[in-house]
Amino acid sequence: MDLNPPKQQLEADESIVEVSIIMPVYNASCWLDECLQAILSQDFTGSMELSVFDDASTDESIKVLEAWREKLGARGISMLISGHKSAQPRGVGYAKNRAISQSHGKYFCFQDADDVMLPQRVRLQYEAVLCHQTSLIGCKVQRLPEGSTERYTRWINNLTQEQLTTQVFTSHGPTVIMPTWFCSKKWFQEVGSFDEGGKGVPEDLLFFYQSLRQGGGLARVDRCLLVYRYHEEATTHSVTEETIWKLRVDFLQERVLSCWENFTIWNAGKQGRKLYRSLSRTNRNKVKAFCDVDENKIQKGFYTYEDAKERPKPKVSIVHYKDASAPFIICVKLDMTAGSLEENLCSLQLKEGVDYYHFN
Repeated sequence: MDLNPPKQQLEADESIVEVSIIMPVYNASCWLDECLQAILSQDFTGSMELSVFDDASTDESIKVLEAWREKLGARGISMLISGHKSAQPRGVGYAKNRAISQSHGKYFCFQDADDVMLPQRVRLQYEAVLCHQTSLIGCKVQRLPEGSTERYTRWINNLTQEQLTTQVFTSHGPTVIMPTWFCSKKWFQEVGSFDEGGKGVPEDLLFFYQSLRQGGGLARVDRCLLVYRYHEEATTHSVTEETIWKLRVDFLQERVLSCWENFTIWNAGKQGRKLYRSLSRTNRNKVKAFCDVDENKIQKGFYTYEDAKERPKPKVSIVHYKDASAPFIICVKLDMTAGSLEENLCSLQLKEGVDYYHFN
């Protein structure tokens, strides 16, 4: 199925399109009217197009999209719609890449079909990207239903500009979350395309890390510009924790641990030990101690890596955090200790991104 406008028309329009809204679609008919109305209501005065790729929807998504073509056209927003009717969807990465390949904008605004952009989104992120040509630009969000994923939403919205970079190893995923991405076409092409591995592949995190590897920046418009919907059918639920864990460990070793001579793992419990076991032998040998606040763990005195191939089996001491020395990898979940973790870190007068990084 190819519902694109004629090639001649696209070539004529190509030079004047400032922003392409990139939208993969899969069985999104119940969300699309609200999503498209929000695109229609943007206060951006430059040229826009909506580039959609339908990933084998079995509902009325295409019908709903086509019903909006005339309304969007009257507003000056052209629609590019293509897709396939295979028995199975090919995944979000595949759909995004196809939507991008048919688009003509100088800048990309990524939009999930189940989310709703506020009227200022395109304008404010466009203004930001003009100053950050090699960055992924995000924004604050409103979670719907209200109160769902409360800690995650608070984390998204409260990160400082510095923490967009320092907290890229945390389990929450990209610090600039995919549904808010805005970037230049030139930078996207420099980084490369999304992974097309399909269901269970975190294509956003893979691209995010690759962008950082190539020197890309991160920035955020500090206003709520997107209603970010939570529901059980969201594709993010198909990605396993173990897949994300491995990607994070590998990136941490590459970007941080390779530069440190030694370090302390803050948490002698399950998560800290799991990190230790996940490290390469070289980086395990750099771990000088675990630290904790739990007296039972501290009194035990050490952790033995029973499954290690080395003989004798590695033993790592466990000390109170006040007796430990930087740098640290923090394996305690943020916003889960009634502020005690944050107070303890503050008491040591440490600098995030220099003396410690959060991993959980």
